[in-house]
Amino acid sequence: MSAEQDEPSPASPSPHRPPHDPPHGPANPPGRPFAARRRPQDVHVAGPAPRPRGQAGGQTGGSVPPGGVMPGKGGRQGGSRRARVLVVAGAAAVAVVAAGAVAAVALGGDGEPAKKKPTATAAVAPPAWTAALGRRLKRGTGMRYNGTLTLKGGTVRARLQVAPSGAATGRLVAGTLTADVAAIDGTTYLKAGLAFWRAYAGEVPHPDYYAGRWSKAPASMPGFDVPDVLGPEAIAKALAKTSGTPPTEDVGGVRAYRVKTSAADYLVTAAAPYRLLAVRPAGQNAPSFTAAPVTAPAALFAELRPRVAALGGAGDPAVRFRPGTLTFSDCDQNTNGCTVRVPATLTAPSGSVPDGARAALRASITSRGEPLGSCRTSKGVGADRSVLLDCTVTGRLWRTWMKHALDNPGSYPYEASARVVGEAVAEADVPKLLARVDRERKAVLKPKPATPGPSATGGAEGTQGPSAKRSEGTEAATSQSPGRP
Repeated sequence: MSAEQDEPSPASPSPHRPPHDPPHGPANPPGRPFAARRRPQDVHVAGPAPRPRGQAGGQTGGSVPPGGVMPGKGGRQGGSRRARVLVVAGAAAVAVVAAGAVAAVALGGDGEPAKKKPTATAAVAPPAWTAALGRRLKRGTGMRYNGTLTLKGGTVRARLQVAPSGAATGRLVAGTLTADVAAIDGTTYLKAGLAFWRAYAGEVPHPDYYAGRWSKAPASMPGFDVPDVLGPEAIAKALAKTSGTPPTEDVGGVRAYRVKTSAADYLVTAAAPYRLLAVRPAGQNAPSFTAAPVTAPAALFAELRPRVAALGGAGDPAVRFRPGTLTFSDCDQNTNGCTVRVPATLTAPSGSVPDGARAALRASITSRGEPLGSCRTSKGVGADRSVLLDCTVTGRLWRTWMKHALDNPGSYPYEASARVVGEAVAEADVPKLLARVDRERKAVLKPKPATPGPSATGGAEGTQGPSAKRSEGTEAATSQSPGRP
């Protein structure tokens, strides 16, 4: 019978029937809405029991520990067999604010509204230099950024390299704490230790669920969208919406235009050749970056690609679940494996289920503290916000332990622990993400024809970045923050 069909049911113990998996237990106990526990399982094998130490003689039949169950061909487990799981799901509230609009009309004669003729307004074309700079950014080798963020009252230094599409790689450093950064397909991910998560993403429930593995970056870290704010293609779009002549300020002794958008302020040299000097993303973390072209694009993609390859199963702290009761299926006297099953309900975000929302189960089985194996799986969340997850622990550890139990009659308790978390990237989606990286790498590293240098008026485009043929040695970049007025 398949794992989905093998539903345990209660029965009284019998010394002549093999033990089965326990029936479904009750929901989470009162007062602990986010924890699900069952009592440990015992594998019991009929046959001569080992002699107790220091005693002569023996007994027939298997020994049963206090609260244990006589297995072998015995009955089903009762309350003495326990499946213990500690699964915690947080909750979040999402506030939705709607802004209304108020319209007023003037009444003319006889109480009729006065009809006003629409006033034609001519769209102001963006300055020519913004279009030229935008094209150079999109056709260049990418941008590298050095700067700082203010998080939890401390300073975090950031080093990022961003390809034209917005795919990015880099690192955040706060004293001895570090976090690797990767961005692909418009989403930013972090990989950091537990201390970093606790120090700089304390609003995330159960940071231990995400520490030490790739996870989708929470809203507070780094506090802005890396691809949409620092990506050259996104910057080009922002520049194309510029109208008139932007205000100017001094940036490190260079006169620069300050192009203000809702996402960031972009500082661009006010004279040809026009170059992006700095970016100040909007947000409470007061981020500020110097900007320069990527001089070693091959090194950028060499660092980015393996990070993207490791994103399968990345967690999503913004998607959280309330787990149900864990049960075992097809485990007793089965050397092939043991199935762990957990139902779960989406608790955050509230409202309709987000497109592509997924739940991931991470489970492990132990016996008296010794690991017997682990497994994981993930599924999409149904429209009713529910999902049933199950995975099977297999492998040498489980097989060896079960064979020993079958060959040496006695009591062998085992238990499972599991977590249900949101999943940002399914394993099956990783090849598509890698294909994106490979296509862009090929386009960026393709030798480009020589372009004319900038004219005195800045009409010729030149390049925002160096040719891909340049040296790909170690890059040197300053961490100096751009100047402010």
